[in-house]
Amino acid sequence: MTTNTPRPEVLRYTAFSSAPDGGNPAGVVLDATTLADSDMLAIAADLGYSESAFLTAPPEGLGGQEGRAYSIRYFSPKAEVPFCGHATVAAAVALAERTGPGELVFATRAGTVPVEVAEEGETLRATLTSVEPHIEEIADADLVEALAALDWPTTDLDPAFPPRIAFAGARHLVLAAATRERLADLAYDFTRLEALMHRLDLTTVQLVWRESAAIFHVRDPFPVGGVVEDPATGAAAAAFGAYARELGLVPEDAVLTLHQGTDLGRPGELTVTLRAGDPRVRVSGAGTRIRTGQGASDL
Repeated sequence: MTTNTPRPEVLRYTAFSSAPDGGNPAGVVLDATTLADSDMLAIAADLGYSESAFLTAPPEGLGGQEGRAYSIRYFSPKAEVPFCGHATVAAAVALAERTGPGELVFATRAGTVPVEVAEEGETLRATLTSVEPHIEEIADADLVEALAALDWPTTDLDPAFPPRIAFAGARHLVLAAATRERLADLAYDFTRLEALMHRLDLTTVQLVWRESAAIFHVRDPFPVGGVVEDPATGAAAAAFGAYARELGLVPEDAVLTLHQGTDLGRPGELTVTLRAGDPRVRVSGAGTRIRTGQGASDL
């Protein structure tokens, strides 16, 4: 972006909540055509949210309706990330407010991500469909290092949920707490966990606690993005859905509810939908615009 080019409008939306002070805030730039990578990183860093989304024209052959298909990139305050669920929801809601609900298609670094936006009363709700996920084991030494960075003894893990790395657009280490108290007590070694995550190419660590058959509470340390904790993490929710299904922890057809952000004072709700015969994972949530004084500086 040259000094003579006006800076594009930077919108602020929250995802996975209908309240501006809930869910996960994201910056949204609906036309980032004039921005260089350094400009996008600077905007994301200035906002200080876990990620911001930057939209440009779609690549040739993406498909989707004219005017409803885009390329999208995501930047944390420290680096670009391949996929971000909450910023996708935020961008989709921002577009739907301008062009109406319906189908959108986004070209991400991780692959093509379709999104359906629907009206529910006065609320807009977006459902993204992930790229095809996969799960892999974590080496014993890496698990030991992760637990040491978190200061979690192995006895605090839920043995029914084996540690795994799960991918549905970005890589996340899934660790399950045996109790809600363990999940609530999060005070980790930022530098140590960041170093491990860079080495394993992880975006977040998905910490989960199972309340009931289909209800989970989750938290996501995000030191590689320069943020202590992500308040509501759509990409990790998709990865967790794939993880839980592949390990037989939930049915092949299932609707899961993930509560996140409560421990940060930004409660949000993510709905994860699994369909038999379709390996992809759908993640849904409400979104709304943040205006000055409505929670824009909570992170």
